[in-house]
Amino acid sequence: MLRGLGVSMALPWFESRTVWGDEPKGNERSSEAPKRLAVLFSGNGFHRSEWWAKGEGKDMELGKVLMPLKDYREKMLFIRGLFNAEALKGNVHSSQTGNLLSGAPLASGGEIRSGTSFDQILAQRYGRQTKVPSLVLACEKANPAVHKNYSMLYSSHVSWSSATTPTPLELYPALAFDRLFKDSNQRGDQSVLDAILSEAQSLRSSVSHRDQQKLDEYLDSVREVELRIEGAGKRGELQGWRPALDKPNLPRPADGIPQQLAEHMRLMCDILVLAFQTDATRICTLKLNNDHSSLRFPHLGVDYMIHHLLSHKDTPDWLKVNQFFVEQLAYIAGKLDAIQEGERTLLDNSALLYCSSMLHGNHDANQLPVVVLGGAGGQIKGGRVLDYLGKPNRQMCRLYLSLMNKFGVQLETFGDATTPLDEV
Repeated sequence: MLRGLGVSMALPWFESRTVWGDEPKGNERSSEAPKRLAVLFSGNGFHRSEWWAKGEGKDMELGKVLMPLKDYREKMLFIRGLFNAEALKGNVHSSQTGNLLSGAPLASGGEIRSGTSFDQILAQRYGRQTKVPSLVLACEKANPAVHKNYSMLYSSHVSWSSATTPTPLELYPALAFDRLFKDSNQRGDQSVLDAILSEAQSLRSSVSHRDQQKLDEYLDSVREVELRIEGAGKRGELQGWRPALDKPNLPRPADGIPQQLAEHMRLMCDILVLAFQTDATRICTLKLNNDHSSLRFPHLGVDYMIHHLLSHKDTPDWLKVNQFFVEQLAYIAGKLDAIQEGERTLLDNSALLYCSSMLHGNHDANQLPVVVLGGAGGQIKGGRVLDYLGKPNRQMCRLYLSLMNKFGVQLETFGDATTPLDEV
């Protein structure tokens, strides 16, 4: 940890330094890099004809939705056929999303009651070792309305800290950055790097040449994100879309986030990477949009419908939007895979779960779209397709039991599952 006035910055894993309290014995290395979990969610499902994978390893074939992940096929699990039984009861967006990561029964009638999501179980038991037990990011604000007898807060939150408490969303890149690096009483315009420069220089002289290079690359990444956040603020703020007109043709929403949706998502992706790279947190959830989403996509040449309405038909524009979301996952995977942590990369030490609350936009939740990237510290073998469709015991919560096991959190049951997926 580097410290300055109002600032504390966790550091990347260094081969030449003992970390996390482990002392090397004899000729052994210092402690292994930690494992990380990221859950990425995008609402309303995908193009029904183009969400598929078959084969294995580098020869795995992918549907068009997943083509942005082609470079990571050997580190990818494509999982077909899992489902969440409780989500089938309401058959609306809210009832299919609020319990996606918990498998818990949902209260209707506008009442708020779900279940603690598995990412927050991990945050409570595994994430306590870091400055931020869990980072929950979002690119679309929560909707407090009620739709068909279910609160739309269910559509807006996949991460739940308790049965009645959705984990607060951080939509502002600057505040997410502050949470990682600045003390709560010292938020402001001071550069994080300027505050810890002297300590960074002192540290640099005490680590190996390879770790010096890693430190320099990391500090450059922090500076780049700082500058991009600053630039986004100077250009003004608009809610997640930008009309293809000189002036907006919709009212300017109040929540301040970067003017362009693509820029907002990319900043959140970079903050996720920095959070893992520094071990500021080991658990992160990134909600790219809501289920029943109102986001628009003028940067893709698609600005005639909101995301929710686009999802109802499998058009070329819907495919284009799907690929845009999957590109965010591919971007994170590429950044993590470029960061070396001993014999593995940061991606190899992470598990990235990408999912939605329905297979396609007509509310098909009988099977859920699931991709897992990364090795969870060498515990997950990629390059495989796992198909549970038509088989018994295909609860989504079995996957969560398996992932929690990788992080040393052993539960006998979770949601409607009593056994993990042995194949994961």
